[in-house]
Amino acid sequence: MSEPHAAYPAARRWTVLLPVGGLVVLAACGLVLLALSTARVGIVAEFVGIGAALLPVGPVVAAFLWMDRWEPEPARLLWLAFGWGACVATVAALLINNTAEAVGDLLLGKGNGDKVSAVVSAPLFEEGLKGAFVLGVFLFLRSEFDGVVDGIVYSGFVATGFAFTENIYYFGRAFAEHGFGDSTSPGVVAAFILRGVLSPFTHPLFTAMIGIGIGLAAQSASKRTWIFAPLAGYVAAVVLHALWNGSATLGTATTFLTVYFLVMVPLFGAVLFFITWHRKREQRIVATALPAMVEINCVVVSEVELLGSLPGRRKWRRQVRIASGKVAARAVHDYHSAVTELAFLRHSIRRGTSGPGADQRERDLIDAVRARRAAAVEAAKAGR
Repeated sequence: MSEPHAAYPAARRWTVLLPVGGLVVLAACGLVLLALSTARVGIVAEFVGIGAALLPVGPVVAAFLWMDRWEPEPARLLWLAFGWGACVATVAALLINNTAEAVGDLLLGKGNGDKVSAVVSAPLFEEGLKGAFVLGVFLFLRSEFDGVVDGIVYSGFVATGFAFTENIYYFGRAFAEHGFGDSTSPGVVAAFILRGVLSPFTHPLFTAMIGIGIGLAAQSASKRTWIFAPLAGYVAAVVLHALWNGSATLGTATTFLTVYFLVMVPLFGAVLFFITWHRKREQRIVATALPAMVEINCVVVSEVELLGSLPGRRKWRRQVRIASGKVAARAVHDYHSAVTELAFLRHSIRRGTSGPGADQRERDLIDAVRARRAAAVEAAKAGR
């Protein structure tokens, strides 16, 4: 949900305290990863790896922010999600996968451990570690988690962080061993084309299955759905991850390309279609809720059409920014976000999925919508 959370004091405390405590853990894990990676590939290769790994991050993050425009999640939680994937999940996965590799070498013979790690250990534990953050938000910050789009956004940020750190090592190693590469020796350029251009969406795609599962649970009042939807999402993520790693580790180039073009690309398109459908569903939820907000003097009739669509909201903010400045436009944005929060909460109350304390949260949000609208009007007047 959007911030600030004047209507949700408990959620606000958590979203403030979590990043403060989490920064210490993230910093420690980040330093460990930096030291390990630098020790393996060297300082120059490490910086090359960091530079190359940063390039796909911007477009992928922008795509998830685009998905989240109806009800943006708190920025601090999104960056905490990215940090969890980039540091905590990566460190834990590194320790577990290295152990699995050693056990595989011991039981199956030297050289087979990396196959066990790639096909079994990595899918099971990496997806579990990434999904743990999304599940934590759902269980402990319920007011920040409304449905499938939220699940995909949180899982996407976690997975993007994980892929970022993983790419640093792969790109750094490619540079250390082959430089930038040539026709006979693929180096960091070839690695970047493979991981940064052709498949930057793979880790987010795997973990999105978990986000979808938890998102479906958030939209359901059924206890069975709460158990089986996240579990099914986790299993789907593991299977996809294992299929991807297996095609690269055990198969030929033809196997890898077959999996890429016949499984991953179509599935990515299906997820995009699914997200588009859910975004339209969110728009319908908001549009349906607006007349009732007019009746309780939260919204005026002349605003209903603009509030009911993203283009209308953008047009409104743009006009306010031109006429009254950025502060007024930000105040209008906060008002829009509060309206969306109230619409989503009322929808979840009707479905019986809002959780405890929903009535009080609704009253607080009604007050927040009125206060933010008044603040937006005042800011617009002051900026003229």
